[in-house]
Amino acid sequence: MLRVDHAGEYGANRIYAGQMAVLGRTQTGPLIQEMWDQEKKHLAKFNEILAENRVRPTLLLPLWNVAGFLLGAGTALLGKEGAMACTVAVEESISEHYNSQIRALMEEDPDRYVELLKLIKEFRDDEMEHHDTGLEHDAESLPGYKLLKSAIQLGCTAAIFASQRL
Repeated sequence: MLRVDHAGEYGANRIYAGQMAVLGRTQTGPLIQEMWDQEKKHLAKFNEILAENRVRPTLLLPLWNVAGFLLGAGTALLGKEGAMACTVAVEESISEHYNSQIRALMEEDPDRYVELLKLIKEFRDDEMEHHDTGLEHDAESLPGYKLLKSAIQLGCTAAIFASQRL
């Protein structure tokens, strides 16, 4: 669980890095930077938790490094709406993933996982805030929005699956 969450936050950081490389000096730059700053805090916390629990990161980090940056930059090349569509797709996937983890931890032993549950809920809420921000900033106005969103979410599902195993 910790490994895949770390991988997700790492990937999100790389996506925002790619978006900033393209849109950082535009009017959209500060908005992307604000979301990226939250993701940096999430990643720092999961780096700390991995070390404390002696959990190695996924072997796929080099792939997520490149893939995340390319996804962020590629969608940002479509403009603000493309970047926001990517944000909506990714953050919705991650929020759903966090919700499934919350359910699993609650079923297993909520007293044992109080701190982890609190952290995952906080991060899930941040991700949903990013999702909503993307919608508020015209994600759905991108031509082909539904197709792009579905493709990105399929990629997120595959990344979660692979990161859990490697």
